[in-house]
Amino acid sequence: MPLLDAVVFLVFVTAVVAIGLLKGRNENDSESYFLAGRGLSWWLIGFSLIAANISTEQFVGMSGQAADYVGLAIASYEWMAAITLVVCAFLFLPKFLRAGIYTIPEFLEYRFDKAARSLMALFTMAVYVGVTIAAVIYSGALMIHTLFPDVSIPAGSWLIGGIAAVYVASGGLKACAWADLIQGSALIVGGAVILWLAIDALAAAPVATLASSADVQGLADDAGGFAKFFALNRDKLHMVLPADDKILPWTALVVGLWIPNFYYWGLNQYITQRTLGSHSLAHGQRGVVFAAALKLLIPFVIVFPGMVAFNLYSDDMAASAQVDNSAVLAEYDAVKVRPDDPGSQIVFGFDPAWAKQNPELAVELGRWNDAVNGLARELGETPRAERLQGYKYDTAFGLLVGRLVPGGTGLRGFILAAILGAVVSSLASMLNAASTIFTMDLFREYIRRGAAQRTLVLTGRVCVGLFTVIGCLIAPLLGDPEFGGIFTFIQEFQGFISPGILAVFVFGLFVPRAPTFCGVLGLLLNPLVYWLLMFVLPEFAFLDRMAVSFGCVLALMGGLTLLFPRTSPLPPRPTPSIDLVSCGVAKTVGTAVVVVTLILYAVFW
Repeated sequence: MPLLDAVVFLVFVTAVVAIGLLKGRNENDSESYFLAGRGLSWWLIGFSLIAANISTEQFVGMSGQAADYVGLAIASYEWMAAITLVVCAFLFLPKFLRAGIYTIPEFLEYRFDKAARSLMALFTMAVYVGVTIAAVIYSGALMIHTLFPDVSIPAGSWLIGGIAAVYVASGGLKACAWADLIQGSALIVGGAVILWLAIDALAAAPVATLASSADVQGLADDAGGFAKFFALNRDKLHMVLPADDKILPWTALVVGLWIPNFYYWGLNQYITQRTLGSHSLAHGQRGVVFAAALKLLIPFVIVFPGMVAFNLYSDDMAASAQVDNSAVLAEYDAVKVRPDDPGSQIVFGFDPAWAKQNPELAVELGRWNDAVNGLARELGETPRAERLQGYKYDTAFGLLVGRLVPGGTGLRGFILAAILGAVVSSLASMLNAASTIFTMDLFREYIRRGAAQRTLVLTGRVCVGLFTVIGCLIAPLLGDPEFGGIFTFIQEFQGFISPGILAVFVFGLFVPRAPTFCGVLGLLLNPLVYWLLMFVLPEFAFLDRMAVSFGCVLALMGGLTLLFPRTSPLPPRPTPSIDLVSCGVAKTVGTAVVVVTLILYAVFW
């Protein structure tokens, strides 16, 4: 890295960590450490929500899906989130602040029983540590490795994990929020700069060198960047994919996609922890609506660049994929001489792009798969699956940064720092949330009842370090193509818990006669239904599996309520010492955000 870029990068990272440590110093009681003393202002909440949410999961995963055939349809995760945030601000947040809770699982004890709270805490911990924390670390390490090949994925993982752990362990939520203020602003500015550079590069590129499945006959080389973008990507600039699509079928827009959205923005600890620490209900609502408005911008700085990356650098994506495919093909070479041997029961999946690049081998593998599947049926076994891919789409954003951002000007250092900041802020939020859940829902309730405040804070800090180590050990394993891209990996595994948690909360909030025991049963039913659908109907899109699981949990709880309705009132909870008056201005702005979102859908439908 040129000297000026290195200086800018180091100054940015140092400033973020220093401000986080400075603002989060002397947080020695649980409310200060885990909830920032319930004193966060709306602008801190808004930027912190965006910084906690936007990470390389988006810069790597979402831009990668945009580079693939999914295109602009992947923006539904962002634009639907804008509507979801507005609803959560006025539906969920008042109830949670009124209950005075530290964690989202804690609310289930108030509404159902302690078993429901503990079960949700265990489920959430498993997904945070085993999936989301590890995935964010991996995607950040992949970005670093794409830009600096000499830095391995494991080394990048420990670098990212270490930076995040330092300031979140020291300062808790307040440190996260103030660091997020810088990082949230920088990632939006950095994304906008990348979009401008990408469109400019598209304008300068000869049409014959650009990759796209669209018909671009008659497009002149001197056409503008946006003219080329819309011509080259016209088959991707829409929100609707076929009903049988495995990533984002149009049916998911009706039900399925709302489930992870409402779970993520309304019931996900590392997001809602910021709103639980708000200065008042009005500040919390303003902050959430501000974040909703910012969400409308995200597809333009992440999704659009992903599509341009494929137009410009599809050959590089194909080369990266071949590196990953080489290990899979080596395994095939080792077993293809014995298709009738039970020890060689491996089937190979591949996407249309890989089949087009390797037509003869695709036919050969098709015959191999038929033989192995036939043998597996005779033996009553299930063959192991390996996957080949034509392009490594997750390298899209890294290629844009590496090829387009000029070195030696300080701009590359700023862009890299903004991207690293996005990773670190999300990771720090997850570490803080996971440590809060373990400390307040498990340690305080089962391991050390009545623990002193300093003991609780110390436990939270130890958890941050432990969870960082676990995430860094798991992260390098996620590069396997079998996961189908990091964004899909995260969303699919969330399905084991998110539909059930959302169903239990929705039913508990709006059906006061729901019996206490149905909370646990609803939480237990969801992973069972989701797994059965995954096993029995593997071609069923994961978002549709979420919808079915959500419906099954609601049906179970509805039946239990009819048979065993609750007759006793809910237990009272102490009112927190914050203002619980709703904000009229936030309601007006929130309505405007919803209207603009619907207009965007109408334009790109």
